[in-house]
Amino acid sequence: MKKLLAFSGNILLATLLCLSLGIAQAEDKTFSEAELDQMMAPIALYPDSLLSQILMASTYPADINEAVKWSKDNPKQEGDAAVKAVQDKSWDPSVMSLVAFPQVLEMMGKKPDWIQNVGDAFLANSEGVMDTVQKLRKKAKDEGNLETSEQQKVIVEEQASETVIIIEPADPKVVYVPVYNPTVIYGTWWWPHYNPWYYYPPYGRYGYYGYGYGAGGAVMRGIGFGIGVGITAALWGNCNWGRGHGSVNINVNKFNNVNVNRNKINSNNRNNNWKHNSSNRRGVPYRDNKSRQQFGNKRGGADSRQNFRGRDAQRNKARSTLDKRAVNPATGRKQLQGSGGDRARTSVNKANHQGRLNGSQSRNLGQGRSNNASRQSGGLSNNTTRSRNNAFKGSSNANRSRQNTSRGNYSNRSMRSHSSGGRSFGGGGGGGGRRGGGGRR
Repeated sequence: MKKLLAFSGNILLATLLCLSLGIAQAEDKTFSEAELDQMMAPIALYPDSLLSQILMASTYPADINEAVKWSKDNPKQEGDAAVKAVQDKSWDPSVMSLVAFPQVLEMMGKKPDWIQNVGDAFLANSEGVMDTVQKLRKKAKDEGNLETSEQQKVIVEEQASETVIIIEPADPKVVYVPVYNPTVIYGTWWWPHYNPWYYYPPYGRYGYYGYGYGAGGAVMRGIGFGIGVGITAALWGNCNWGRGHGSVNINVNKFNNVNVNRNKINSNNRNNNWKHNSSNRRGVPYRDNKSRQQFGNKRGGADSRQNFRGRDAQRNKARSTLDKRAVNPATGRKQLQGSGGDRARTSVNKANHQGRLNGSQSRNLGQGRSNNASRQSGGLSNNTTRSRNNAFKGSSNANRSRQNTSRGNYSNRSMRSHSSGGRSFGGGGGGGGRRGGGGRR
């Protein structure tokens, strides 16, 4: 029995541990290995310089959406000329660089959720993303589908205890964008529930050719290439493999040659490590806790957004209260339109006018009573008269109506007391006069 209880306890403990780990992962919204493989498969075989630009740009999804639209509206723009044409935009420079490749932006525009996930994964775990790229390249190489060609150079380097596969354009000034089916190029796909998607551009639009891509012979099995894009400075990023891997570095000279003064990098170093600029995120929320803590609090206008959220909460509470009382603001506004609204406004104006008349009559009545009481009590002691005269001194015109009313009320009480013979008006009358005439200070 004790063994059975101990065994049951171990199972329960293991279950709780698994649940706690699952809950922590759900709260942090990290990507699994299967998701990273699925996510990076469509672009892992891109040249390093183009891949690094995509990784940087994907962290600014709002800018990507605008760049996709701009590229559609300007179909003849590509290369360095296209990048210079968008220098007046507020986009991040990494996004500007991608307008040089309209076929890449078209692909990104097809799957905005996918490209945002790429950016979120890169911000949360850049090392994991870069490791995934290397794993996929090795699989493609082992399948015989990743080799040097006229369009690109495939370089295999042994760095410390790891093998690094580098992909570079065959001509540094001309970049070819590969197109391939990820479920074929890497061999049999190993995550049946996480199949990667792939993008086939319309035949002839970007001049793609190769195995399974229309006209032309097979450049290499399973990969097609389009017409090369002339580039001199538009691609200024590169992947930092090996030691310090998991990052992207920036060629400062290339960057400054293509970007306008407001975007230039002031540095004595030829290469800088790229850093995400949260100001260019433009309000798009970060996916995981780590990124929110690292970048979320640095966005401009955070206090303003918090105030707006507070006002939104107040509006929601008010709306809920109206709903509970069966009051529909929309219906109320509709009822105030047309003749119904005219009648309601006329009624309100009439009530306001009557209120002003009643107020005026009340003030006149109070003042009349005050004057009458003053005349009746004029024959009383001189102390009372002097006290009342002193009470009127220093009174402002703005408070005169309220003061008259107060004195009138006091005079009436005084008269009743005098007629009953219960109280003298000497000192008491003077004190009352001072309180009535002085008003609030």
